[in-house]
This record gives sequence, C-alpha cells and structure tokens, in this order.
Amino acid sequence: MPARRPKKPIPFIPYIYTHEELRRLLDGVTSYQKRWCKLEPITFRALLLLLYGAGLRTSEPIRLACSDVDLAESTLTIRITKFYKTRRIALSAQLQSVLAEYDANRRLAGHSRDGTVPFFTYKKGGPVVRVVLEDAFQRLRQHVGVVRQNARYQPRLHDLRHTFAVHRLIAWYRSGADVQRLLPGLSTHLGHISLSGTQRYLTMTPELLTEASLRFEHYAGEVIHGQA
Repeated sequence: MPARRPKKPIPFIPYIYTHEELRRLLDGVTSYQKRWCKLEPITFRALLLLLYGAGLRTSEPIRLACSDVDLAESTLTIRITKFYKTRRIALSAQLQSVLAEYDANRRLAGHSRDGTVPFFTYKKGGPVVRVVLEDAFQRLRQHVGVVRQNARYQPRLHDLRHTFAVHRLIAWYRSGADVQRLLPGLSTHLGHISLSGTQRYLTMTPELLTEASLRFEHYAGEVIHGQA
C-alpha cells in the first residue's frame, strides 16, 4: 500500500453563467468568426436562447423535427430523449418570437417544413450536428472571454441548462413563490423522473444562497413572532 493517500480528483462543478455573460455570448454570435460555413448566426442564436430559455439538454433542440415545433400553440414536443421519455413544454412569448423569426428565415431559404424534416438546419440544409454546435460554442465562449480562471473544467454548452434551473429558482425566491410546491413542475419540465435528478442542477451559487437565506430568515421570523 502507498505511504500517502492519493489525492482525490477535483469534483466537477457546473458553471452558472451570469446575465451579463449571457448577454456577451449572444452579442458575440455575429462577430466571433468572420466567415460562416454552415451554422448561420440566426440559427446559432436561436439554439443558444432555446437551450437557456427552456433548459433543454444539448441534444434536444437539434433533434427537433418541424412537427415538434408548434408556434401557433407556443409548445415544443421533446421526443424519446433521456430515460426514453417524451414531454411537451410551453414556450415563453420571447422564445416563441425567436423561433418564429428563425422559422421565417428558414422558409425564405427554401427549407422544407414537412413534419419529419429537422427544424434546425445548416445554411445549405442538413441537420445541425452536436459536435459542430459544441465546437462553435467553445470558440464563441473564448471570443467573448467567458472563462473559469485557473480551472481544469471550462464552461460548457450544457451548463446553460444548469443556469436555467438556478436562475428560475432565484426568480421564484425573489417573487415570494412557494418553491417547494413548484419544484415538481420544474422537474417535469426538465424531463427528470424524480426530484433527485433536479437537485443536482440546483448548484448553490452565492446569489442563490442569499435568496434562500433571506427566505429562511423571513420564515423563521414569522414562526418566532407567532410563538411570542
């Protein structure tokens, strides 16, 4: 046996983007490369907004068929994804507008809107491939300077999903919502089979800790006041 106990590997911690970093990423879509070969800025931007705004897994938007995108009803159908589940999620007015703009652009480009055709395509057609999307994001991230200092793990595209969950929780705390009652709905939206699957996404950021502490202080104060 070795005389010294081996060091434990540094645990992986998801990266939670700030709102300012998200704005930098979106603003940088049109400037991070001078020549676009496949992935157009309007397509890239729509994908990023959908990944963050709806909290989708990286593979889910690029697997959407045209029939899965119902802009009239403002819904998406996410089919046979992780855990072999299909779910239907509602789109916010902002996301519906983004996807409608992208859809109008793809129609002008002459891309088919038939049911089984991929919704997100390259400029000349063909479904967007995950490795191309992730590579484009890493180059974009470096271009706008969103980095983890002195860290082995750099921010990922998938971390937009973590960010969605944390930002949603913070918004609920700030609005005074019943977070415990709303968590099952968040779990269903994310496509988890149980709340335990959602908990790993709720990385405790300083901002989230502050909001949770304020909520607890308010609750504790009410209890003490009621016992007085």
